[in-house]
Amino acid sequence: MAVHKLSLDEFDEIDYNLIAIHTSLDDYRLAYFINQKLPINLAKSEDEVHINVKEGETMFSRFYFYDEENTVSWNLVQNKNEVVPGNNFQAQDLFSNTEEGISAKAYLLPELKKADYFLKIDNTDDSIDVNTIKTILNTIDNITAVYTVETKQIKSKNNLIF
Repeated sequence: MAVHKLSLDEFDEIDYNLIAIHTSLDDYRLAYFINQKLPINLAKSEDEVHINVKEGETMFSRFYFYDEENTVSWNLVQNKNEVVPGNNFQAQDLFSNTEEGISAKAYLLPELKKADYFLKIDNTDDSIDVNTIKTILNTIDNITAVYTVETKQIKSKNNLIF
């Protein structure tokens, strides 16, 4: 009887490409322009990306498209959002007695705070040329930078599981 030992490293294989996008565009406008330039049809997903951070919890918008022909999943995900904690502080001054929440910034990938969005392309093989995609994305007005993220350097990889 043969005994096979599995290493956890075998399950840590990265089978996606991650492209960071810097832009001032709103998520729905960015998705629209990407759909015009690439042969995909990103649509707003009901399943937003839920993240708990020490300041509270937040949801990141997500646009999704599944390419059945090439079996590739495309996700456009917001990287920055506001977190309004559940415990509001009491504002004390002479003129008001109102409760206001203190908002803090939360990041899907805190180590890449400058990126506004990520385009995550799952199950990529030779059918997807990431350099071509980056070149095409750079032709969209209001996108200031596009680059591939080295997935081995991401500490918060678990936030990309969706």
